Amino acid sequence: MKIYTVSLGCPKNLVDTEIMLGNLTREGWEVVDDPRAASLLLVNTCAFIAPASQEAVDAILELARYKENDSGKLLAVTGCLVQRYGPDLEQLLPEVDLFVGVHDFPQLPHLLRQLGEGRGRRLWHHARPYDYREPQPRLAATPRHLAYLKIAEGCSHACTFCVIPRIRGPYRSRPLDTLIHEALDLAAQGVKELILVAQDTTAYSRDGGGRPGLPDLLRELGRLPGFTWLRVLYSHPARITRELVETMAALPQVAPYLDLPIQHGHDEMLRRMGRGYNRAKVIEACRLIREVLPQAALRTSVMVGFPGETEDHFQALLDLVQEVRFHHLGVFLYSPEEGAPAAKFAGAPPRRVVRRRAQRLKALQARIVKERLKALVGARQPVLVEGVSPESEYLLSGRLITQAPDIDGQVYITAGEGRVGEVQMVKITRALAYDLVGEIVTAD
Repeated sequence: MKIYTVSLGCPKNLVDTEIMLGNLTREGWEVVDDPRAASLLLVNTCAFIAPASQEAVDAILELARYKENDSGKLLAVTGCLVQRYGPDLEQLLPEVDLFVGVHDFPQLPHLLRQLGEGRGRRLWHHARPYDYREPQPRLAATPRHLAYLKIAEGCSHACTFCVIPRIRGPYRSRPLDTLIHEALDLAAQGVKELILVAQDTTAYSRDGGGRPGLPDLLRELGRLPGFTWLRVLYSHPARITRELVETMAALPQVAPYLDLPIQHGHDEMLRRMGRGYNRAKVIEACRLIREVLPQAALRTSVMVGFPGETEDHFQALLDLVQEVRFHHLGVFLYSPEEGAPAAKFAGAPPRRVVRRRAQRLKALQARIVKERLKALVGARQPVLVEGVSPESEYLLSGRLITQAPDIDGQVYITAGEGRVGEVQMVKITRALAYDLVGEIVTAD
């Protein structure tokens, strides 16, 4: 009863993987880091966009190779790919023994027992939307000092390019007491940075009348002992309120950091995307944040090449990025997704044009980031030390409070005694393209 796991996609998906591992280890399963030693190979998949689906299929086929010389191994596939393409996968992937969708995954131990007894079926993806109302066991798949807290599941937005509502179902907030219970467990395990995630964190509790909302949740989490940093990801530009920003400013544990995916900077594109706000609302939200929380880092993601995008539309996006000067920015090239309304929209720009636009946008952002990082050289900054750098065994790596794990830059630490999981003062000695270099300093 040994299991090897691959978890693909976003941190929200990783939480599901941790719940599956928590349920399995409670029943005697042991997690191993070598697929050759495992009796169960598990892939938790993403299928938000076509490249993610292809990555999932590639990972499944890679693990299937380990079954060729060991007929006793089981291969299970869970997550968004199953929920979206389940019946097709049964036909296309005979190597897989069990397919489990996004609402059935808490039953994985039971489904595996049925499979071992020769009962049940291969595909399970018709359960009612799972609401995470009760605390679930979790086996951490993150470093000890870091954990994600999924505060809601599903999405009720109607973005024309997105299929997440069809895959994950409508927005469902988790009860406040359940979240506090889970957060206390994570703090007891040594977690120092707790990161709140959902398809839209700023919509928390709006499906239940609006209270307690995200500000209330942050205040409750701020009362718990143990956490050094609390971070909020996946906010919505139309839901940045003064109460939220003032609550963040008042709580010392809350990172001055807001992830605000704007997607575009032209009203016509935003309308066609079904985003529910306009350019003026984006600027208003950013100004509010800078007024109340001037030290805040703003992260965003934008989409280039949406159907109907003209050079004027794209220039409006460039102008907005130049005006707001985001700390971090992700650029995505639009791709039509089966089942999304925009897949039927006409007027998509040629791919070569889209790639050129993306390059121009990245070049603009690189200049903005370079100016920001160069201004930090010589300064002393608190850095969360995370351990040996993946770039070199002779370096440590860490993050500023304005850098989220895996998606933003990092700080390479070249000297000093680092304590993993602790915040230490680092003197910044050099600025790279998106990262910083520094040395740990002791108090004077």
